[in-house]
Amino acid sequence: MKQLIDFLPLVIFFVLYKFFDIYVATGALIAATAVQVVITYLIYKKVEKMQWVTLVMIAVFGGMTLALQDDNFIKWKVTIVYALFAGALVVSDWMGKPLIKGMLVKEIDLPDNVWKRISWMWVGFFIAAALLNIYIAFQLPLDVWVNFKVFGLLIGTLLFTLITGAYIYKHLPKEESEE
Repeated sequence: MKQLIDFLPLVIFFVLYKFFDIYVATGALIAATAVQVVITYLIYKKVEKMQWVTLVMIAVFGGMTLALQDDNFIKWKVTIVYALFAGALVVSDWMGKPLIKGMLVKEIDLPDNVWKRISWMWVGFFIAAALLNIYIAFQLPLDVWVNFKVFGLLIGTLLFTLITGAYIYKHLPKEESEE
């Protein structure tokens, strides 16, 4: 259910872009993301930091896109969000408290060096996605960028999550991996 709620603003953005234009889609994305945060809070009584960051970034960059009628702002949002995620992972690792470990340590017991590798793998993924977004957003047609934003990044993230899961499974203590 939570994944559906998280994915809904993106679906709304894509559908409205296809039927109208980037500006209608952006306005709907801002509204749908705000509604998503409210629904998440009502159901789970908490909103994750990542959702707040995403809402703020969509509101700021989407708002600038609408106010200035310039789609470059919404294109930059993707790169900036991914850069922020990469930066947060780097800083948390340097502080000795990897974010990914903090999110999963209750469910998964892994050595610190494995958590560190996973964290740096995701830093690499986020940086690569941010750079790829810059290329696609500013070198290719808007339709290509919208498809990349909606499907390419989603599929890339899902695949990288599966790769991470396989890596975690490989490093699970034997008694956990046999259960």
